[in-house]
Amino acid sequence: MAALSKSIPHSCYEIGHTWHPRCGRAVLHITQGALAESLRIYGTLYLIAAILRKRKLDYYLHKLLPEILRSTSFLTANGTLYIACFCILRKILGKFYFWSPGFGAALPASYMAILIERKSRRGLLTIYMANQATETLFRMAVARGAITPLRHGEVLLFCITAALFMFFFRCKDGLKGFTYSALKFIVGKEEIPTHSFSPEAAFSKIDRTIKHCEKVSQPMNILSLTKKLMDKVCKHGPRHRCCKHYGDNCISYCIKGFIRMFSIGYLIQCCLRIPSTFRHLFTEPSRLLSLFYNKENFQLGAFLGSFVSIYKGTSCFLRWVRNLDDELHALVAGCLAGISMMFYKSTTISMYLVSKLVETIYFKGIEAGKVPYFPHADSIIYAISTSICFQAAVMEVQNLRPSYWKFLLRLTKGRFALMNRKVLDVFGTEASKNFKDFTPRLDPRYTVVPPELPLELS
Repeated sequence: MAALSKSIPHSCYEIGHTWHPRCGRAVLHITQGALAESLRIYGTLYLIAAILRKRKLDYYLHKLLPEILRSTSFLTANGTLYIACFCILRKILGKFYFWSPGFGAALPASYMAILIERKSRRGLLTIYMANQATETLFRMAVARGAITPLRHGEVLLFCITAALFMFFFRCKDGLKGFTYSALKFIVGKEEIPTHSFSPEAAFSKIDRTIKHCEKVSQPMNILSLTKKLMDKVCKHGPRHRCCKHYGDNCISYCIKGFIRMFSIGYLIQCCLRIPSTFRHLFTEPSRLLSLFYNKENFQLGAFLGSFVSIYKGTSCFLRWVRNLDDELHALVAGCLAGISMMFYKSTTISMYLVSKLVETIYFKGIEAGKVPYFPHADSIIYAISTSICFQAAVMEVQNLRPSYWKFLLRLTKGRFALMNRKVLDVFGTEASKNFKDFTPRLDPRYTVVPPELPLELS
């Protein structure tokens, strides 16, 4: 609390835009850097999304460019308005307080910026930033000794989240939109939600096995023999009447699920490593092998593959034991499947799913009339979440997610690291912990306090 009441008399030049004494020029520099980076990010993102969604020619001619420019304007405005509010707030208050250079400047800037973005994207941005802010607050609490981190806490959190998500997936009208489609893709159409039913009530469906009765005149090759053998192994085996995987028995159903998602996870990780690998291909050709034989590739594959196989195996087991299919099975199966995160521990994934789950429960509460609807709630939450992250970026970078800090550096062309954080150490957050070797050279004609390293004037 004592740190909150402290203040420093330094100007915005001495603390923030140390590379240029003029506020207007500093704002222009940030705008130029943010505009270039935003165009690169959203140009690539929207183009890839349009290709994957198989958009028609009309979209490329009339909608693609406006969407890119609008999202670019949003992100550029967020950076520009932050440095502008940073300077304005200093002039209004006459000094800097603990909250003003980070949270205070980012709050109005982020709120004004998000209003530029399309409404359909505000929810996604809000979830992303809420996830960032929650993790940042957790890191801050751990650094201050207020919270003791739990061993494998991200795995436990994922187990709980996965259990609830799979339960909602199995319930009627439990999930909609992208979340429903994503889970359907991961666990398969055989686990599409249905009402609880017993074998007596289950619709009888005869296994559709295609029997080749025609006599083959030519000798069968190895591939066809292997396929025929696999079909016999998969289709002849134990399968409960409530199970809807009619083409497979329960064992092969789980094995196929593992192989499918392991392959997808492996390929995803390979694709993510392609840009960094090909950047050094000609200088270090040996890196090409690391693209395919990398530990993370197998870890992500094992995580996704084991998640699906454990979920399917547990669901089948419970159907055999209880002799009925029930959405409550998804709670147990989802929780056990969450243990698969031991192969690929990720706080980011766990926190994102928690944010998404909170959003799902909130909207379900609105539909049921149990929770009030707050207009512009997404914009407000986005502004507060972004402000928390900016507060950490200014005062305690060590508690900010490294990937987000790198993003801020790219957006500002490295200028976020040029802040005079040694002066901010007075607030007790170790602001200069990662910047011990940096002291800005300041023009003494524009400073309130004599600088540590004055700029030599000719």
